[in-house]
Amino acid sequence: MTWRDEPVRIIRHDRTDQANRTVAVEAPVAIEVDGIGYAVMMATPADLEAFATGFALTERLADTIDDVADIEPFEAKAGWVVRVTLHDRCKGRIHDRVRHRTSDTACGLCGIAGLEQVQRPVAAPAPPPVADQGAIFAALAHLRARQPLNAATGAVHGAAACDPTGTIIATFEDVGRHNALDKLIGWLAIERRAADGFLLVTSRLSFEMVDKALVARAPMLVGISAPTTMAIDHARAHRLTVVALARPDAILAVVDPTGLFASSGEKPE
Repeated sequence: MTWRDEPVRIIRHDRTDQANRTVAVEAPVAIEVDGIGYAVMMATPADLEAFATGFALTERLADTIDDVADIEPFEAKAGWVVRVTLHDRCKGRIHDRVRHRTSDTACGLCGIAGLEQVQRPVAAPAPPPVADQGAIFAALAHLRARQPLNAATGAVHGAAACDPTGTIIATFEDVGRHNALDKLIGWLAIERRAADGFLLVTSRLSFEMVDKALVARAPMLVGISAPTTMAIDHARAHRLTVVALARPDAILAVVDPTGLFASSGEKPE
C-alpha cells in the first residue's frame, strides 16, 4: 500500500467542509547488508528490491548488479526490512562504513561519518550526451502522467529514465527524492539497461543527486528545480551535463561540458 485516505476538514473563508484526502504512505525501511544494520530510511514501501539495489550501488557497497547476491524484503511490525547479501568480493566494505541510524527523507549521504568521506570516488567521467532540448521537452510533456501517486497525494517525488528521443522508459516515485532515484538506478541495473538518454527528477539538483547520476553512468541529469553549488562543481568535475529549472517552455543549461546547448561560436566548458 502506497497511499491511504484520511478524513480532513477543508476550511474556507465562509464555510468548513468535511472530505477525504489521499495521503502518501511513509514508512521506515531498514536496510541490512550481510547481516549488519546499515540504515533506516523513511520511504514509500514499494519497489523495495529496486530501491535496495540502487542504494547498494550509490552507496558504493556494490559496483555492479553482479555484486548483489540476494535481496529479501519483508514487512515487520514496525516497518519494512530489506536484507541485502553481497558477493564475497564486496563483503569487507560494510565493515568500513558500518553504522545504524535513522535517516529522514532528505538523507542522501548515508554511512558518512566524516567530511573527508563526502567526496567518494567516481569510476569514470559521464558519457557525452546524445539527447537534445527537443527530447527534454518531450519528456517533460509526459512526466505528469507517469506520476500516479503524486497525482493522488501531491506529496512524492519522481525519477524517470528517458531514452535519447525523450521517451520515458521507467518512472519511480517515493516520499524521498533520493529514494526515488535509487529505485530508478536499481531498476536499470536489474534490467541491465543503460541510462543512455537522461535522468529526469522532480526535485532540486543537489550534490548527492549528481553523485547518483554519475554512478548510473547517465550522460545528463535534468531537474525541474534549481541546482546547488556542490552539485554544479561535482557535475563539472566529472563532465556530467546538468539541466535545471526544466519547464514546458524553457530549460536552464547549467553544466554543458560538450557544448550541446551552445550557440554558434561558444566554446564547451
